[in-house]
Amino acid sequence: MNAAAEFLLTLGGILLLGLLTSSVGRRTFLPRVTLLLLFGMLIGDQVLGLIPSLFTERFEIISNMALLMVGFLLGGRLTTSSLRQSMASVLWISMSAAIVTAIVVGIGLFIAGLSLELAILLGAISSATAPAAILDVVREFNHRNAFADRLLAIVTLDDAWALILFGFAIALVLSITGGEGSIGIWLAVREIGGAILLGLLLGFPAAYLTGRLRPGEPILSEALGLVFVCGGIAIWLEVSFLLAAIVMGAVIANFAKHHDYPFHAIEDIEWPFMVIFFILAGASLEISLLADLGLVAVVYVVCRAAGKIIGARIGAEISHASQETKAWMGMALLPQAGVAIGMALIASNYFPEHRQILLSVIISSTVFFEIVGPVFTRLAIQRTRGVL
Repeated sequence: MNAAAEFLLTLGGILLLGLLTSSVGRRTFLPRVTLLLLFGMLIGDQVLGLIPSLFTERFEIISNMALLMVGFLLGGRLTTSSLRQSMASVLWISMSAAIVTAIVVGIGLFIAGLSLELAILLGAISSATAPAAILDVVREFNHRNAFADRLLAIVTLDDAWALILFGFAIALVLSITGGEGSIGIWLAVREIGGAILLGLLLGFPAAYLTGRLRPGEPILSEALGLVFVCGGIAIWLEVSFLLAAIVMGAVIANFAKHHDYPFHAIEDIEWPFMVIFFILAGASLEISLLADLGLVAVVYVVCRAAGKIIGARIGAEISHASQETKAWMGMALLPQAGVAIGMALIASNYFPEHRQILLSVIISSTVFFEIVGPVFTRLAIQRTRGVL
């Protein structure tokens, strides 16, 4: 079979089986994200080996495209009208959940016997969540309520808090080990500041220019063009492409006053990319790592879950959020994915002597949180479906 036929058969099969998985997800307690990941693990190299290498080799491009769409859609939800009543709780919960998780994980790992440097790095990395998985679980219910809207807003800010904490962690560890601590601060400033600036520079002209070909109606080609240009420039400049897409989406949503409806034309094409993204992500997960979980990884998993739940609860208490938010928001924030792995790779480049344990702990815990996390996110949303 030639390469073109193999590629097209794989692509078509994944999309059709993705539809079947979505249907099964509506009839079980498992969200479709978890089912897609499990299906990817089944057909991946470690089990059946049905996905050709020419397809998996393009996973990075596919994942970047999917995450760019996720970022753009999340940013589009950050409008002044939607946040007017919940801005305080969104800021407090997102910040508290990130900081408390980093502290709890760091202390837990240090007590478990890790060096102070590793405990600090893994604590900062643990603050990151998985925006793609959480967004898909919310959209799977196809309804809007105060809890779901607040959850998406919190997840949207999560990437920024995680990058800030990670930058300070790099700086602190470099100072402890005798390196140049300002490198870590510069890393955070460049990643966050550069992404925000890029999102603003693209977002403001786009807010004015889009929706002109068909007055008041932004079209799919405009959305995709903006998203991919934003992602390409961000990757080229080595800044956070997810954060840049979020900022651009927020700017367009708030300043494109001539749009008759929100700039969400991209939703019509996003789901096929998400199906491919989650199935290939599942295929790339190393199942064997779950069996090799040592004490360090177990402590990381337990402390991260406790940190998210406690941190979100503290933020909700401070901001006087609803009882449902206090009880369930931390549980909804458990998924962890690519952002954490990316941070682990960056940290291992700065501290190659810690590369093995950094990557093994983060990758193994990502397998757990990517499969189990969406189940708890779905449970939290189910428990709050009646909240308006």
